[in-house]
Amino acid sequence: MLSADVSINAVRRIAEAAAAGGGRALVVGGWVRDQLRGRPSKDIDIEVFGIPQEQLLELLSPIGRVEPVGQSFPVYKVVPTGGSAGAIDVALPRRESKRGRGHKGFEVHGDPSMSLVEAARRRDFTINAISWDPLTGSYEDPFDGRGDLDRRLLRAVDSRTFSDDSLRALRAVQFAARFEFALEEQTAALCRALPLDDLPAERIWSEIEKLLLQAPRPSLGLQLALDLGIIRQVMPELLPTVGCEQEPEWHPEGDVWTHTLMVVDKARELNGDLDRPRLVTVMLGALCHDLGKPPTTAVVDGRIRSLDHEQAGVEPTVSLLNRLNIHSIDGFDVRAQVAGLVAHHLKPGAFRKAPYVSDGAFRRLAQKVDLELLARVARADCLGRTGNFDCTAMDWFLDRARALGVEHHAPAPLLLGRHLLALGLTPGPRIGEILKLVYEKQLDGEVTSVEAGIAEARRLISESAAR
Repeated sequence: MLSADVSINAVRRIAEAAAAGGGRALVVGGWVRDQLRGRPSKDIDIEVFGIPQEQLLELLSPIGRVEPVGQSFPVYKVVPTGGSAGAIDVALPRRESKRGRGHKGFEVHGDPSMSLVEAARRRDFTINAISWDPLTGSYEDPFDGRGDLDRRLLRAVDSRTFSDDSLRALRAVQFAARFEFALEEQTAALCRALPLDDLPAERIWSEIEKLLLQAPRPSLGLQLALDLGIIRQVMPELLPTVGCEQEPEWHPEGDVWTHTLMVVDKARELNGDLDRPRLVTVMLGALCHDLGKPPTTAVVDGRIRSLDHEQAGVEPTVSLLNRLNIHSIDGFDVRAQVAGLVAHHLKPGAFRKAPYVSDGAFRRLAQKVDLELLARVARADCLGRTGNFDCTAMDWFLDRARALGVEHHAPAPLLLGRHLLALGLTPGPRIGEILKLVYEKQLDGEVTSVEAGIAEARRLISESAAR
């Protein structure tokens, strides 16, 4: 049953060691759920029953390298010896006591004497409350999680304790979208009643990121989040798009919200080849691209217009990024790129329609945003609507950017400060002025080498001296 990327021997050895000590080790949580769904899963968690905390480390040490994580409630990460499998998380079943609001408002301690039913009851949804015995191959499923998997239903394990952790409302949204499951009505009511103001931005963003990156159709989760009142609480910048009308000739699908959902789905469909920071950037660009429409939409000469909505969308986009505390990911400036995508998402189509667009215009735009990501968002924007529209402008735009070598960034300056110092200039503002003027000519294609840059700098210096 275990997938190839997890050491069968290590899991079984843990279970055998627990059994030899009078206990029992069960694989729990998302890995069991995913295996039952026929999906691969990299992460595996084991709960060990009947073994005191002080004996657990000794029990695990022969399996491989053991790294304790946490203080009040330790989890042991076991890296099996002699294999390429990732770490296996091992812990005692935990008892949680709610002492205050927020994710830090719990007192947690391990209790090896807990029953299987008690341990499963603390989990959020029934599909996550199934455990599997690697020695016998049997399941422990006290809340009929397998039945809910068959019914494609997301249901709370315990309505009395579900609301103890408000993050569960967001988990409901991303699970429902990722698995395309229905949310059971009583569970939906619990989610609607949950205030989310005790959640830190990082925990909120973690669930939204899973929704945007792991759901084949993130729109399912976004619409559910709107229906549950979650959008109002954690992403209120999106609310004005609901009911904001668009010109039917260009958007027969309906309001800006409907269009946004379609664009987000299309962006997810088309961009699975991107690494995480760039996929996050494209998905957030798709989500935010029309945030400027509500404040700019008006009827002009009998037609619905949203003039200058690109620039108007930057402020609510930055507000949303602030709310979710999104900055750089793996060294990639997601925040600046998302703002650039929103501010310029119409440019690929506009450039294609213009009678003439200079190479300099592409180079200057590349100073503001990654042009490949811009083309990707613009393509999703074009395709994310009903009707038949010509979206070949994005291919033309990207081909042109690649031909100029500026698909990811503007060209590096040829002329540098050291060149000007070698010409006899002293450090000061004048150096910056000359570098900027020469770089502008480089962007226009008039300066194409270091030598040409130096010659232009000499001209500027001579011209300045003659005044």
